[in-house]
Amino acid sequence: MVSEPTGLAIEATGLVKTFGDNRAVDGIDLAVPAGTVYGVLGPNGAGKTTAVKMLATLLRPDGGTATVFGHDIVGEADKVRGKVSMTGQYASVDEDLTGAENLTLLARLVGHRKPAARARAAELLEAFGLTEAAGRQVKKYSGGMRRRLDIAASIIKTPQVLFLDEPTTGLDPRSRNQVWDIVRIIVGQGTTVLLTTQYLDEADHLASRIAVIDHGKVIAEGTPGELKASVGAGSVHVRLRHADRRAEAEQLLNKILSVEVRLEPDPVALTARLSGTVSDAGAAEQAAKALTELAAAGITVDDFSLGQPSLDEVFMALTDRPATTQEESR
Repeated sequence: MVSEPTGLAIEATGLVKTFGDNRAVDGIDLAVPAGTVYGVLGPNGAGKTTAVKMLATLLRPDGGTATVFGHDIVGEADKVRGKVSMTGQYASVDEDLTGAENLTLLARLVGHRKPAARARAAELLEAFGLTEAAGRQVKKYSGGMRRRLDIAASIIKTPQVLFLDEPTTGLDPRSRNQVWDIVRIIVGQGTTVLLTTQYLDEADHLASRIAVIDHGKVIAEGTPGELKASVGAGSVHVRLRHADRRAEAEQLLNKILSVEVRLEPDPVALTARLSGTVSDAGAAEQAAKALTELAAAGITVDDFSLGQPSLDEVFMALTDRPATTQEESR
């Protein structure tokens, strides 16, 4: 088990990485508290994976500095590697071996004798819900099972820092929730997790702090609550009974709230993000007035809610585009 973590697990200042003319990471600063899940959120091509590879000593930075528990990622790379583990976006296990064979082999490679290696493999297979599939070739595993095995492989020797690079890409909701539960358990045992993701709900569920990265730069950083509060007091969500009244409702909400109203893909739904200068009480008052005016206009509302902006709305406000666009460049 990892000792009780304190201070900063990772500290980076001005990290830069270029590939030809592409400045994939452009002066990133990070301060990751020990013993937490720290989310790095951004679209494909934002520079998340490149940044993680530098912190894990897999790439040498072209500028800036970074330390992992006080050890420089360039000058003390071997010491850093002794403290970290990484699970990338793609499976790193041998598909022709069974789950048990993969974990036993890796345990042997990190120094366990054969009986201890088998015991560690069995322990992890049970913890990750893979005991029944232990004797099955990995190529016959589902996507969720492979990701769980990947993470298990990363903690054969419990790391002080675990880099999870988009660990749930392509998984169904049930498998994603299983991976989330595993991440929480790992952090509960004292490991610091740096999680890169393009899924906003994933960052919201797991991370205590989040850095939003776009075009190789950190454009915002804070707790999920701080990031949401930074773009507005709240969002008014409305679902109408009749789709043919939506245009009228849009005009009315725009007039009452004095903000842009977004038409949702659902043909009866609208959303308006209130100004960040409005207090919580003021937001509730504006929302109540909007509901009253809609009723007075004879527009039937089936569902009406006022809540904090979602991380999706935060990202769109910060970057003027959703977090799942663009092709991965590096």
